[in-house]
Amino acid sequence: MAGVVNYVKESFGELKNNVTWPTWPEAQNLTVLVAVFSIIFSLLIWGIDSVFSEVIAFYFKWING
Repeated sequence: MAGVVNYVKESFGELKNNVTWPTWPEAQNLTVLVAVFSIIFSLLIWGIDSVFSEVIAFYFKWING
């Protein structure tokens, strides 16, 4: 149990002293950037899924006559 407590204390020390945190405006800009790319990526995946869905439906319709 002492090992876990020591690990948590050292982790907080690392976060407090050695991590360079972004400024608030930088964090906001990066958040917007991640949101935009997430939306673009999800629309791309949705489009590819829709095309494959249509191709598979056409294939099975063609197979069954």
